[in-house]
Amino acid sequence: TSFPFKLLLLMASINQSCTEDVIFQGPRWRTEPSDLILPINSPDQQATITCAAEGSPPPQYRWSLNGTLIDLGNDYRRHMSGGSLIISNLDKDQDTGVYQCTAFSTWGSILSRRASLQFAYLDNFKSQTVRSAVNVREGQGVVLLCGPPAHSGELSFAWIFNEYPHFVQQDSRRFISQETGSLYIAKVEPSDVGNYTCVVNNTVTREKVLSSPTPLVLRSDGVMGEYEPKIEVHFPDSVPAAKESVVKLECFALGNPVPEISWRRTSGVPFPSKVKMKNSNGVLEIPNFQQEDAGTYECTAENRRGKNAARGRISFHAKPHWLQTMTDTALSIEEKLFWECKANGKPKPSYSWLKNGEQVVTEGQVQIENGALSIAALNLSDSGMYQCVAENKHGIIYSSAQLMVLASPPSFSKSPLRALLKARSGSEVTLECKPQASPPAISLWKKGNEILQRTERITLLSNGTLKIANVTKRDAATYTCIAKNQFGTASTTGRLLVTEPTRITMRPTNMEIIVGESIVLPCQIACDPALDVSFSWAFNGQLIDFQRDSNHFERVGGSISGDLMIRNIQLNHGGKYVCVIETDVESLSTSAILVVKGPPGPPDKVSVEEITDSTAQLSWTPGRDNGSPITGYIIQARTPFTVGWQAVDTVPEVVNGNMLTATVVGLNAWVEYEFRVVARNAVGLGEPSPASTKTRTEDTIPDTAPTDVGGGGGTKSELVITWEPVPEELQNGEGFGYIIAFRPVGTVTWTRAVISTTSVSRYVFRNDTIPPFSPFDVKVGAYNNRGEGPFSSIANVYSAEEVPSVAPKRVRARSVSAAQIEVIWEALPALAERVLGYEVVYWEDDTKPDTIGKVRISGNYTLVNITGLKANTVYYLSVAAFNTAGPGPQSAPINTTTKKPPPDRAPLNIQWNMIGSTLTLHWDPVVAAETESKVTGYLVGPRLHRYNDINTILTNKTTVELSLSTNDNYLIQIKATSEGGDGVGSEPIHIHKLSEFTVVFPSLCCSPSF
Repeated sequence: TSFPFKLLLLMASINQSCTEDVIFQGPRWRTEPSDLILPINSPDQQATITCAAEGSPPPQYRWSLNGTLIDLGNDYRRHMSGGSLIISNLDKDQDTGVYQCTAFSTWGSILSRRASLQFAYLDNFKSQTVRSAVNVREGQGVVLLCGPPAHSGELSFAWIFNEYPHFVQQDSRRFISQETGSLYIAKVEPSDVGNYTCVVNNTVTREKVLSSPTPLVLRSDGVMGEYEPKIEVHFPDSVPAAKESVVKLECFALGNPVPEISWRRTSGVPFPSKVKMKNSNGVLEIPNFQQEDAGTYECTAENRRGKNAARGRISFHAKPHWLQTMTDTALSIEEKLFWECKANGKPKPSYSWLKNGEQVVTEGQVQIENGALSIAALNLSDSGMYQCVAENKHGIIYSSAQLMVLASPPSFSKSPLRALLKARSGSEVTLECKPQASPPAISLWKKGNEILQRTERITLLSNGTLKIANVTKRDAATYTCIAKNQFGTASTTGRLLVTEPTRITMRPTNMEIIVGESIVLPCQIACDPALDVSFSWAFNGQLIDFQRDSNHFERVGGSISGDLMIRNIQLNHGGKYVCVIETDVESLSTSAILVVKGPPGPPDKVSVEEITDSTAQLSWTPGRDNGSPITGYIIQARTPFTVGWQAVDTVPEVVNGNMLTATVVGLNAWVEYEFRVVARNAVGLGEPSPASTKTRTEDTIPDTAPTDVGGGGGTKSELVITWEPVPEELQNGEGFGYIIAFRPVGTVTWTRAVISTTSVSRYVFRNDTIPPFSPFDVKVGAYNNRGEGPFSSIANVYSAEEVPSVAPKRVRARSVSAAQIEVIWEALPALAERVLGYEVVYWEDDTKPDTIGKVRISGNYTLVNITGLKANTVYYLSVAAFNTAGPGPQSAPINTTTKKPPPDRAPLNIQWNMIGSTLTLHWDPVVAAETESKVTGYLVGPRLHRYNDINTILTNKTTVELSLSTNDNYLIQIKATSEGGDGVGSEPIHIHKLSEFTVVFPSLCCSPSF
């Protein structure tokens, strides 16, 4: 089809060429050569100058020496490994010089920075004969010359005095110049006489050579008089210094007395802290030299005969350093290129440009001016690798970039129109036409088959973009963008669908809610069915992640509902919630504020402002009210004597929410308290505050008397008094103790005793005049360092009584079984002493006191059963009366023997049958052994399952009939009985409810279970 380009030119849109996706693959440096200095007699006799670049295809390399291309094809000593140059069998004359590497590929070539290769060496001193003696007078100054041999590389110097390893030590009198190697002695002393040998070190090759000795001889024609300093070592008038280098200035003077060296800047500017003075101020060292360090420096040598000074200027220079470089660039054919690079340095660098390693000159479209390169209208031949070169006399630097000149027909492969574009009725639609084309393409738009013209609603922008304002259903159609340049034509097509606006039908509302509750925030819409809809929620500006926050947040509802459920709401869920509705054509939102109310947060800074022996004045700061005003506070206290925290009484009794102070009352004196505060609001009680600092109440006299005062008992002539100790928290102070007061009943005067041990709860008063069992009035009080407290109420306590004086009579014993003996005695008549009961002592053998047992029975009883005894064993028994003073005299011992043990076998071969409700049992007799009691009968025990009741039947036969209820379950057991007791029971027989069965069971042996 024909394309109306005249019309096109009238309404043309110019499309930019698309260069963002261009990949630059020309060579770029990864490693560039560095300067090398090698020992001339290097052991491996090989040098490697590194060079490596990257690109696609991988670059190739060539090398030049002193500007001349090295022909590696005909050079047996030089070869390349990767891009690095390896030189074997080094030759100082052939290999010394400046090397440069070139990396090249089909995209072009770039030059590396220049690198020098030098050789270090140190020749021997020419003459090895002894040098001429230096004659000098004592006190005179002298200079011993070193005269180092031919060399290359940095040297360092030292001097040997007489013989190795005695080296000359530098001080204010002696100085070795590292510039000339000479030794300077400011004032010769007799100890200086001897031979001096100069030692020269090459710091690169680590070679060392020694000069011939120079004898120093003292003249005999007198001592040199004092003279003013004469500066023999001083730095040049002009010292060039490179940026960031270490500058060392030397200054030393001869003189008598020995001169002192000092330094200054003639400008008066003080030295920065980095400047160091070394070798008794003979060397001034400036590390990391910068522009501000340049200037005139002065060294002054001074003694009492005068002073002299030397000056020199240090000038600053710096090799070029990039400030701005160019970057890889892709431009369309006929576009303009402008590149600029900037460098600093001293002196100011000059610029030049290279293309593929060749000099670029100003001609035609190409212009070069002050580091800027411009090409007015690019063509394909301008593509290549470019380098900007900045140079001054101290160095040269290169910056590289690739230029790609593009020429291509239009293509929409990377930026086609969307096949279907949806737009909301009334909105503005933007359709972009962005073909890739070099040079940029000219474009036009079609709606259907009609070319679009500008109208009030339709805008055609210069970059190819089509805008339709206030879109309506009539704008729904197919739109095509057609683009053309001199290399071809392309088009892209999309369909516009106009939809109805979306409406929010249900919105969330602002709410107040209590912590722990759950709610649903609604968000529902009505929308065009052609639209895809998505819902999201934001909380306080952050999108809610429903997977990560699934414990609390969940999306509920269908395709047109985005309701948000919040479960178990916490205080931190209070804030602004925004429902965001996204469709293909628009974005809507609606929001609500959610206020979460909870119990108050913990109060803070609880402080004890004032404390007495029973009160504490507290203050605190309020915590967060968490959405509900604080209505009151509760004060709690804790001491070492309480279990956890306890609520305490306050003044005022009710602490309302506006108060931040209260007085705690009812405290115990001299107790360490901690206090905390709990806030309350309409939701509930909040978390408690942190505890206050531990604070002790003041002390006071005791206000609590001991309780449970009593006593009695003890031994003859004793009055025993007991009481319940006063708890530590009620002792009210230090130095706590008890006051015991007592008197015989009917008398007036109290006897007092003091006990200072707080834990004691018993006092014994001994006096031979105390009659037995005599009544006393007794009371107990408390005291501490502040004074005496109250006494208890008076208690009536009897003194100790005497033991009964008579032993019981007519004591008899009989064996009841293998494990039990019955003891009987005659009650004592009335005695002067009280009898509270009787005590029976029993034992097996008088020689075994550990077998003694004892049974006490209170009251006027005259019989006791002793159980748990051994079978068939002789026991001795004695009875005594007792009271609080102890047991009286024992009766004469009697003895009796326990019965033999019962048989230890259960009845066997038990048979039974059931007729109606009658159960008949048969079993084999149990025969006792010689050591067992004879069988006297059998115990048959039917037990009701329901009540656990046993109704035992005794028989002397081996058969029995039982009449059982038909409505109960039974458990039946049989055991032999004898004088020694009951034997072992048989296995139980289970009889279930008779009403459940209609069958008469045959006789079975042993213990059937069903």
